[in-house]
Amino acid sequence: MNNPSSRRKKTTAVTSATPKPTKKQPKQEEPEVVTVEVAVVEVPELTQEEKSDRVRLEEKVETAFYEAGRALRELRDRRLYRSTHKTFEEYCKDRFGFERRHPYRLIEAADVVDNLKMCPNWTQNNAVFKTVTVESVAIPVLPTSEGQVRPLTTLEPQQQQKAWLKAVEAVGGKVPSGRVVKDIVDKIRERTKVPNPYREGEICILVPKDNPDLRGKGGCWGVIIHVGDYSCTVQTWDGEYTVKIEHLKSLELLDDDCKSMQQLCMRLRRLHQVADHDPAVDWLLQGLGKQAKPYLSGLQARILGAMEREYKLEERKK
Repeated sequence: MNNPSSRRKKTTAVTSATPKPTKKQPKQEEPEVVTVEVAVVEVPELTQEEKSDRVRLEEKVETAFYEAGRALRELRDRRLYRSTHKTFEEYCKDRFGFERRHPYRLIEAADVVDNLKMCPNWTQNNAVFKTVTVESVAIPVLPTSEGQVRPLTTLEPQQQQKAWLKAVEAVGGKVPSGRVVKDIVDKIRERTKVPNPYREGEICILVPKDNPDLRGKGGCWGVIIHVGDYSCTVQTWDGEYTVKIEHLKSLELLDDDCKSMQQLCMRLRRLHQVADHDPAVDWLLQGLGKQAKPYLSGLQARILGAMEREYKLEERKK
């Protein structure tokens, strides 16, 4: 007997197709279009008078260091600071905030610029002129800062002019930088190098000239302890000074006399280095420090010996 076939009911799982709620995205607003009206402003050309004023004012800016140097030179030479200050250096420090060497650098720079203005070669080479738009006037290319001039101060006046012309030509007729000027000055000095006439152990007198570091040292003698290419280091009773050769004057002593003054210098230095010494010591040192002779008088020798015994320097020397 055949069993009736059983029918299997096929079941199908029905999943919910309901979507999950999502966050409502804010509706992006379209940016507003703003129309801006730009007014066209016509820039008028400079008038001839305005062009002249521009050149004049630019020259004032470029030559500010030069005018400052000229003013400082007059203040120094006429001693117009004497009503408020004892020295020119103190006046510049209080009035302008200048350090000790800076006012002298400005004065030296002004001297160099005055020399460059007298250069006869300005009219011989158009490369050293710059053309100004005002009436096409050609004027010489002159320094615009003290740093450009500083290397020239080590040269003679004619060499200064020659070096500056070469520097201007090297940069195509523009104002050269201080580095360009220094490179050319170094080359000139190498070609015209003069041997240092001094030697170690020689006795010289200090000549301050315009060197503020030697202020009050005029006439002081010292022993040369180092010789460089263009300078010497001099040892005096109160210190050591490295100066250019033009700030020295040899006493032209014999070797034995030089040795005597070398020994005297050491004695004075030892006495000066005594702590809390009597003011009479300074009086003696300042006098002997300017007596450029290879010997002492009998009284001077006795006084110096008495002071050395007072501070037991003879025992140290032995």
